[in-house]
Amino acid sequence: MELILKQDVEHLGFKDDVVTVKNGYGRNYLIPRGMATMATPSAKKVLEENLRQRAHKEKKIVDAAKSTADKLAQLEVKIPAKVGAGDKLFGSVTAADLAEVLAKEGHEIDKKFISIKGGSIKRSGPYTADIRLHREVKVQFNFEVVAEKK
Repeated sequence: MELILKQDVEHLGFKDDVVTVKNGYGRNYLIPRGMATMATPSAKKVLEENLRQRAHKEKKIVDAAKSTADKLAQLEVKIPAKVGAGDKLFGSVTAADLAEVLAKEGHEIDKKFISIKGGSIKRSGPYTADIRLHREVKVQFNFEVVAEKK
């Protein structure tokens, strides 16, 4: 079954992509939730025209995302956390914590676009997160979790 995605669907595709899925997944999950529509020939023509019109606007958005990626590459972030014996954290550091620290630095990035390997951090030290600024612009962001000063 061919569908046109109305929004980004994790592990499937991005908004306005034409994807092929199993009939049940499309009929019972994607279409009722408003995540996709049927890819009829007329819908594909409308999508093609919309994408053509949106192409030059998209270039500006990609350029802005690339400049944000360059700024993030130069940024050094240290996240303070309470640390116990053996560099173990009390609690954990998650993508939400990283998004909060980046917001204080002036970069508003939604936590759902930040991916930390393993989901959460339980020890202090240097780490890397993948940040998706745009479907074409992804950046690996290095940061460090340090012991909180008392």
